Amino acid sequence: MIFSQLEPPYCAVIFSTIIADNLEGYQEAAQRMEAFTKLQKGYLGIEYARRDFGITVSYWQTLVDSTHWKNNIEHTEVGNTGREKWHKQYQFIICQLLLKYGFKK
Repeated sequence: MIFSQLEPPYCAVIFSTIIADNLEGYQEAAQRMEAFTKLQKGYLGIEYARRDFGITVSYWQTLVDSTHWKNNIEHTEVGNTGREKWHKQYQFIICQLLLKYGFKK
């Protein structure tokens, strides 16, 4: 899904991962985190693609909203499991979206 209805400014959190070989429990945790994320203050939407390399982009009204989500204990616990078990590498990029444009047929 492309969130074309969102109008800047807003915040985007880009989570990129290289997936490990052992994905036991990963899908369940990802679904739980997505449901949890949707309940957070300032949440606007989420998009993702996953294979050997995964990328998830969550959208937030403000940087403060995204920071509260990041610092939540449930999010922290899943992140710890990800480091131990599911990810070979990951990276977060947090940005303030000021301009967007696109194309649709």
